[in-house]
Amino acid sequence: MATALWPEIARIPHPRRRLPLVGDVLSVSPATPLQGSVALARELGPIYHRRLFGHELVFVSGAELAVDLMDESRFAKHVVMAVRNLRSVAGDALFTAYGHEPNWRRAHDILAPGFTREAMRRYHPVMVAQAERLTDVWDRHAAAGTAVDVTGDMTKLTLETIARAGFGHDFGSFEREEPHPFVTAMIATLRSAQARRVALPLVGRAVARAAERRAAAPLAYLRGVVDAVVAERTSSGDTGTDDLLGLMLNSAQPSTGERLDPANIRNQILTFLVAGHETTSGALSFALHHLARHPAALARAREEVDRVWEGPGAPAYEQVGKARYVRRVLDESLRLWPTAPAIARAARHDTVLAGRHPMRAGAWALVLLPALHRDPVWGPEPDAFDPDRFLPERVRARPAHVYKPFGTGERACIGRQFALHEATLVLGLLLRRYRLHDDPGYHLRVSERLTLMPEGFALTLSRR
Repeated sequence: MATALWPEIARIPHPRRRLPLVGDVLSVSPATPLQGSVALARELGPIYHRRLFGHELVFVSGAELAVDLMDESRFAKHVVMAVRNLRSVAGDALFTAYGHEPNWRRAHDILAPGFTREAMRRYHPVMVAQAERLTDVWDRHAAAGTAVDVTGDMTKLTLETIARAGFGHDFGSFEREEPHPFVTAMIATLRSAQARRVALPLVGRAVARAAERRAAAPLAYLRGVVDAVVAERTSSGDTGTDDLLGLMLNSAQPSTGERLDPANIRNQILTFLVAGHETTSGALSFALHHLARHPAALARAREEVDRVWEGPGAPAYEQVGKARYVRRVLDESLRLWPTAPAIARAARHDTVLAGRHPMRAGAWALVLLPALHRDPVWGPEPDAFDPDRFLPERVRARPAHVYKPFGTGERACIGRQFALHEATLVLGLLLRRYRLHDDPGYHLRVSERLTLMPEGFALTLSRR
């Protein structure tokens, strides 16, 4: 981003200890760049900029500024370097596509029927079945008195759920002690993309090429898995459209009659398998962490589930939405630790941000969601866990667009309802079945790859 795109950037605060040529490189935290940026927002205020090797980057965390950036008539999604690096994995899929690329709109229109209420009803039994696979494993741990790896097991659960519901594939994650090779390859590929983002300005193209070489085998494996899933479906002769894969293979964009090409179908599947399970597993993991640390909230959520989900079996589809406090627990967990933690917004034309900061067309800013979600508009003690922040009357009292864990505008997450239904169902089932015993010596550590995730978080369980 050239300085000329922000004509008055000198008026925006920047970190101390700026160095010649390299700029604010000392302010970058290579392992946790997002959390380092949020810490700087606490120090520098609601807007600040960094200069890195001649490039200017603007970070926003204040509610007034962020709300203005959500204006779709003036701002659009910007594909930042971290996302551009993922195009080697997912090409022009929904998350990584540029706004002008036709496959984004085409895929969005084709896949939209896969996220209607009717589709959610079809997915609900699949979600229940995968949750039962998880509880079979957790029952054994509860009986033995051994701890469960919460983040690892949530990752297994959400991968199996999106794979089965969306693409009719079973990874067999719960039959393995170690993560499925798909997850291992995914993590290696994402780490390679992050390494290119952090190291490229420092040591040049050699590091980028080395990172690409390291990622080649894991990426080939990911693509091979997806190609096998598609081949299995096409060889079966199934022409249905009851899941995401069926929609992509057997339907066309209503307005044009055009279909997705095989390369884009592969890209979309990879995107759903990777991003679709990562975000939900993180949300569930953070929610369980907060509940384990807040006994009153845990008791209240458990009482609600016992009351509104009648009968011993899994709840029917309609009953899941009745667990409103459980849903507020998830909302509050995503407020504190939005698993997709930033939104980049670019000016569609020359404009002035919040009436104070001139921006030329193409200028962009990164909205730091963990900082925005702790703005004073959230009331006193914004770092505290309080699910009642999401009571309807308190939501109405806040400005719109200050809560964005699923993105914003037309490029917001298409799978939002899928993720929230799955997470509410699973969290309620776990609370109804187990007592959670926290490790008082554990201090939350948040790892950063594509998403935010608790690291090293375990619980000991007992059956209720």
